[in-house]
Amino acid sequence: MKKKYTIVGIDEAGRGPLAGPVVAASVVVDEKYLPKEIDDSKKVSEKNRNAFYEVIIKNAAEYGIGIVDSEEIDKINIHNATLEAMKRAYNNIKKDEYKVYIDGIFTPDISGELFAIKHGDRIVPIISAASILAKVTRDRIMIQIDKEFPVYNFKKHKGYPTKYHIEMIKKYGICKYHRKSYKPISML
Repeated sequence: MKKKYTIVGIDEAGRGPLAGPVVAASVVVDEKYLPKEIDDSKKVSEKNRNAFYEVIIKNAAEYGIGIVDSEEIDKINIHNATLEAMKRAYNNIKKDEYKVYIDGIFTPDISGELFAIKHGDRIVPIISAASILAKVTRDRIMIQIDKEFPVYNFKKHKGYPTKYHIEMIKKYGICKYHRKSYKPISML
């Protein structure tokens, strides 16, 4: 008898910022419920990302979020933190006989039949869905962090190394959400 597999998509958001967590999402959703315009979260407008997020959450059989904060990123490095966030996201869904489609070229230490797909968030809709969940979740975290540290304007740049963000780091120093091990910060 042939095994029946369910497909789960996994992706992350927040590898490149100077501040905030790396967030991963795993999602099990029938692709027929996904918006036709779904794409890599970086290619979708904020308005559409938020709308797609609601559609994905509403139609997902399951989804999980994994978060690794800046302090842990500094301890284990961004590569390991990304894989750990993916593992946490996956561990937040019910285990089944999964085929796991992961954006990128590396896979976290999880069960299932794993497929690392370079640029998967652009070409595999279920990975795009995970990308949207991770990005919107991370953006919302950065908006909350902005309330605590408004001088950095995290709500606008979400911790990425914009000219304004770097100027504010030079002026005010770093806060507890900055990744102290990141080269751009250590050079300031």
